Amino acid sequence: MKRRAIVWFRQNLRLHDNEALTEALTNAYEVIPVYVFDERTFIGKTSYGFPKTDRFRAQFIIESVADLRQSLQKLGSNLIVRVGKPEEEIFELAKACKTSWVFCNRERTTEELAVQDQLEKNLWSVGQEIRYSRGKMLYYTADLPFPVQHTPDVFTQFRKEVERIVQVREPLPKPDKSFNPSPLDLDPGVIPSPEDFGHEPFELDPRCALPFKGGETEALKRLKHYFWDTNLVKTYKETRNEMIGSDYSSKFSPWLAQGCLSPKMIYAELKRYEKERGSNESTYWLFFELLWRDFFRFMGKKHGNKIFQKGGPRGKIDHNLSDNQALFERWANGETGNPFIDANMRELNLTGFMSNRGRQNVASFLVKDLKVNWQIGAEYFESLLIDYDPCSNWGNWNYVAGVGSDPREDRYFNILTQARRYDPTGAYVKYWLPELADLPEDKIHAPDLMPEREKAQYGLQVHYPQAMISSKRWV
Repeated sequence: MKRRAIVWFRQNLRLHDNEALTEALTNAYEVIPVYVFDERTFIGKTSYGFPKTDRFRAQFIIESVADLRQSLQKLGSNLIVRVGKPEEEIFELAKACKTSWVFCNRERTTEELAVQDQLEKNLWSVGQEIRYSRGKMLYYTADLPFPVQHTPDVFTQFRKEVERIVQVREPLPKPDKSFNPSPLDLDPGVIPSPEDFGHEPFELDPRCALPFKGGETEALKRLKHYFWDTNLVKTYKETRNEMIGSDYSSKFSPWLAQGCLSPKMIYAELKRYEKERGSNESTYWLFFELLWRDFFRFMGKKHGNKIFQKGGPRGKIDHNLSDNQALFERWANGETGNPFIDANMRELNLTGFMSNRGRQNVASFLVKDLKVNWQIGAEYFESLLIDYDPCSNWGNWNYVAGVGSDPREDRYFNILTQARRYDPTGAYVKYWLPELADLPEDKIHAPDLMPEREKAQYGLQVHYPQAMISSKRWV
């Protein structure tokens, strides 16, 4: 009997190493690829009122969907696109097409779980089923040396146990032949624009770290560039904490977040690179960062909703943290009067991206110095980051807030020390805060400590806000 299936693309917007797609092509005679722009995600708000998907990520996802459609068309297929609620749109397509299955990636966080559970119930009502696959991680849950609920809560222990025992599987090949033609006359649907989701037209700030463009095609180009064209991976450990430019770090994260690039593909290319051009601490460190990404996802699986709650996985609520809107807004707008913080927040607001070093510092400043509820910061990042991933974002904020599984009780960043170490000449601050461009290097990170006469000389009292936190705290 010839059977028909839907492949529901979620955060797996690629053809290579796509388990859901591979299984559908193996089990079904006809395969119908579908993507649904979930109106709650693209038009909805977070609990603190931020757009759930701001313009930078919306644009990136739209580009990724367009690229996927083009890749499928080359294989004689197409991508059916809808806007609405996936549990309704997929269900209606499944009924109309009389499919047997819906193949998709299984997600583990609350909102995504609710959608897939409801779709599963809807499909059961007409005798169809969901078949779940894995696709976002380096490791398969089934390969772990422990059940997910026994995953070590400390990264170092997790790394030692997994790295020593578990082999990373080879990535699955992309389909190399055309899909069987479908006799169905389906409306392919129009891929929306950011304006359709309420975003004003925008031009990317020319200072952006990288002009990220969504899609598997661009992801594989970036992988080739970083490994083979430039050998940049060989110096990753030394450069990863730099602040300006496109090549100080891999910048794979936006493509990983939307599944345009498989972590197993990165690993396979890394192993090939090490075999052909040599391994060192830097090549290992890129693998180390992929391990962190897996670890946060396992923490999300293990602890569930706790990663989003104020007390985190530890259930440790800091009652000194407030939802002070005025303090938060100055932080969010890059108007704290602390240059290193402001420069990083300006970069985020204008590009949707910020370095990992910057993220740790601005988060620490919000929580530990301003005493503002970390959940507001996490939601703000959720809204703006082009590489937002629920488990990685909330897991990192858990760490900084001291509510995660970090063995260090009080993780605190000395902002002045960090600024001087990672932006020693003030080039990054001056890049994003042109109003401070004339300040001497020895003054750039702590202008609030300058005598009033010098502040007047450089126009600080007019052009730059008074520091919310005195730099004396970190001297």
